[in-house]
Amino acid sequence: MRNPCSPFEFLRIGMTLGTIAVEAQMVIAMRLMGLAGFWTLGRGETRRMVAEKTAAFREGLVASGRAGMAGRGPLAQTRAALAPVRRRTKSNSRRLGRKGPRLPR
Repeated sequence: MRNPCSPFEFLRIGMTLGTIAVEAQMVIAMRLMGLAGFWTLGRGETRRMVAEKTAAFREGLVASGRAGMAGRGPLAQTRAALAPVRRRTKSNSRRLGRKGPRLPR
């Protein structure tokens, strides 16, 4: 069993937060370029970018609460809270990255 207060656990959470920040900025940039007509976006992307945030934060809150009620420590609760947000940023950056720029014809 890992030491729950190990410095590596703090590093792991920091790396997760850094990855979320970078992917979120990429997603924001691609969506802004899409709204400006320079990036290909799917139908309903504007609705999706609002709805997914509330769902991710709600799932994170529930996961963190469950971890806390199970007696897990604050670091485990933090990891549980970040997991849904990380899944969303990862899937969005991949999905939007595959669509690519809208090139002039």
